[in-house]
Amino acid sequence: MTSAATATRAEAATLVASQLLPRASLLTRLLLRRGPSDLTRAEAGLLSAVADRPHRITEIAAGQALAQPTVTQLVARLDGRGLVARDRSADDGRVVLVSLTGAGRDALQELRSGYQAILLDLLADRDDDEIVALATATDALQELIDALQAEVPA
Repeated sequence: MTSAATATRAEAATLVASQLLPRASLLTRLLLRRGPSDLTRAEAGLLSAVADRPHRITEIAAGQALAQPTVTQLVARLDGRGLVARDRSADDGRVVLVSLTGAGRDALQELRSGYQAILLDLLADRDDDEIVALATATDALQELIDALQAEVPA
């Protein structure tokens, strides 16, 4: 495989386009497996999705790229564990909103703290240039996320 440092722009773009998603997914799975939480990847994603505000199940499904019945099952499981709450919308009583409970917020914080500790431990052995490159890549990833989210219909 071509090293990112010696690749042409086109080769580097092709490498990113073909490897970013599988590597990010694998990193996520490995961190979840090593972390202190018993949350699945889908459960962690759902908790993260509703961390900032309550969401409709359809919003969660679209944002997490999951089928609505799958999200309904996840919500029921997380509700049963006391990590999310389902409430009717004050504006439209037909709409169910999913929100994070205090226990859900604690579980999400434990998960995030756990994987941050693992990453910090792994990064401790990296040289300064690698840390700066990863920080730059993290910023670029956020820009890609922002661009993709701007394309998603509300």
